[in-house]
Formats: sequence, structure tokens, C-alpha cells
Amino acid sequence: MAETTSLPADADHDILRPDRVADPFPYFAHMRDNDPVHWNPQYRAWFAYRHADVIKALRDPALSSDRVRPIYESKLSAQEQAERKPTFDILGDWMVFLDPPEHTRLRKLVLPAFSAGSVERMRPRVESVVKSTVDALADRSRFDLVTDFAYPIPAVVIAELMGVPPADRDLFKAWSDQILVLVFGAAGNAERRSEAQRGLVELADYLRGLVARFRADPGDNLISRMLNSTETDPPLTDDELVATCVLLVFGGHETTTNLIANGFRSLCRNPGQLARLRAEPDLMRKAVEELLRYDGPSKMEVRRVAADTELGGRTLRPGEQVYLVQASANRDADAFERADELILDRTPNRHVSFGFGIHHCIGNFLARLEASVALGTLIRNVPELELDPDVPESWHATLISRGMHHLGVRR
Repeated sequence: MAETTSLPADADHDILRPDRVADPFPYFAHMRDNDPVHWNPQYRAWFAYRHADVIKALRDPALSSDRVRPIYESKLSAQEQAERKPTFDILGDWMVFLDPPEHTRLRKLVLPAFSAGSVERMRPRVESVVKSTVDALADRSRFDLVTDFAYPIPAVVIAELMGVPPADRDLFKAWSDQILVLVFGAAGNAERRSEAQRGLVELADYLRGLVARFRADPGDNLISRMLNSTETDPPLTDDELVATCVLLVFGGHETTTNLIANGFRSLCRNPGQLARLRAEPDLMRKAVEELLRYDGPSKMEVRRVAADTELGGRTLRPGEQVYLVQASANRDADAFERADELILDRTPNRHVSFGFGIHHCIGNFLARLEASVALGTLIRNVPELELDPDVPESWHATLISRGMHHLGVRR
């Protein structure tokens, strides 16, 4: 049983309240100051809000990433297990939901494709994709920065990397939007779970077909390289390979879409910093790090307590869930000077937007490259672009991610 907190029983800790989805930072600041490791009865989980606690938790072997199978095996009825088996069969093999040695075995297989050197060799193609995306918007005075710009760029890049034919790439948008519910947690979860599971299974079936095709006729793509790899012992099963492909397709564009859109929004809302970046384009590398910190693509990471441990003066018990609130940690005044300000040349910048430790985001170099090229090209080639005040912002009501459905812009 979780410890009680000093906050009143009727305190409102609904993190998915609409105003907190749009702007979670005032609530996060309140929690850092008043109850930094808090048992939230609504979500039946702990939430850690301070930078030091998040770092400590990410290093703590008592906090396990293996949280899919235990939920499936111990928290669901037989009927619920039968209904959700297709979901858990796939997500259960995602490396982000595994601990060593299984996590190490899967990560080792794909790490070479996402190393700094491998990603830098992709720069010319990323620049070409960004340029063609900007050129396609040249005649439009208004457009949606998310659907028309921030989404297509990483979607094309990860699809090419995986070997997906160009004609099939638009299929991923609908599937990814559906999967969002299962991976990130969302309002209206019960009503949308069946649709989300259907999208997950359809994507997995599609990728299973690609695996079969490239096993028979290998190409210059990541699936073919994984099929021919001798890095894993024992070799990956087909189910593990398909699950890994689903993770890479989903993770390979969802985070970067949010980073590009949130980043442009942050720059527009801080015109002094935007003007500085235009005047000093060499700031872009540091600017991307600061945009990741200031309003990055991820709000939280999740862990399951595997053994008694202590965090922020609280005792966490086996089986409990812990949300490590990255977006709050990144605004912690104990870790960042002037933490609520966007300072593009901030140094040092120990943000935790890509996690920390063995589960540090494997695609971080690719996301950084895509965001720097996309934002740099946009502010250089379309300097008059601004947020459209006539189009309301629309945010995904999810616990884990920080991203928008739409962001209207105009010139």
C-alpha cells in the first residue's frame, strides 16, 4: 500500500485536465515545491517531479522497465487478457519495456544504424526531404505545421531507413495516431483501446510482410541488416523482429514530430530568441538542446517497482508504478538557472528529454539532426512564418508524450 501524502484528500491532481494538457508547467512547479514524489490516487501511481529524483530513479535497478507483461499477467482478468493479447504480444517485445539481458540483446542489434556517425551520413537525405517539404508549402499562406511539415519529415526518413515503399508511407500516420493511446496513455482510454489495438496489429502485419519480402530478397535497409545480423545470441525470433520494427517506425517519427512542432512554437513565443537564432545560425545545435529542455516531446517515463526502494523520502513498494516527469525535471530551478526561460545557448544543459542511462533514447541523434535541419530551413526560408492566432492549439491528452494534433501557422 502506498504511503499517504501531506496534501488534502480532495486535492485536484488530474494531470489530464484540459488546461494542464495545454500547459502542465504551473502544476509541475507546484508539485516540485510541495510534494515532489507524490502518490496520485487517480492514476494509482507515484509521480517524481524533481530533476535529482528523476536522475536517481533512472539509475535505480529496483525500478524496472518491464511493465507490460506484469500488468498483463497480474492485473487483468482472463477476459481482459484474451481481449488485449494482440497488444501485449507486440508491446511485450519492445526493448523499451524490457530489462537486461533482453533489452541489451535487442538494443545491440539496432544501435549501429542510429549511431552518431551513421546518422550524420544521412544528413544529405534529411536536407533533401526537408527542402522538398518546404517547397511543397511555398504557395500556401496558411498551413498546419504538425500535419504538413513536422510529421512528413521524420515519417519519410524512418520509412526509407526501414525499406518501406514510398507509396505505403502515408499508411503509418493513421496507425501511429491509433497506437498513441496504447503507448502513451490517453483520456478516453477504454473507448479507444479496441481501435488502437487494431491499428497496432495492422502495422505489425504490414511489417511482417516486409520482413518476409526482405528475407527472400534483401535490400539496402535496416530490416535486411537486422535479418542478416550475427550480433544477437540467440538470434531474434520473427515476433521480436516485427515488434522491434513497430517500435522503430512509431518511435522514429512520433518524438521528432513533437520536437519540431513544439520547438517552432517555443521560438515563436520567444521572439527575441528566434531573432537571435536567425542572426546566429551556428547556435542551432545548442538551440535544439534548449528546445528539448524547455518544451520537449516527452513528459514522462514509466517504471515499475521491482524491489523496495526509496525516492525523495518515500518508500516505493514492489508492483507500484512510477512516472518520472521529465518535463518537470527540465524546469527544475535546482538544476537549471532561469529554468522557465528559453535560453538558446544554455550551457551546460543536462536535460532528460531523451531519458538517461541504459534506456537513453536510441534515436536521439536522428531526432536532433531532423529537428535542426527542419527548424533551420524553416526559419531561414520562410522568415515571415508565425503562429496563426485564428487556429486554436490542439494537444494530445496523453500522460507520456507532449505533442499537438495541430498547430496553425501563417505568413
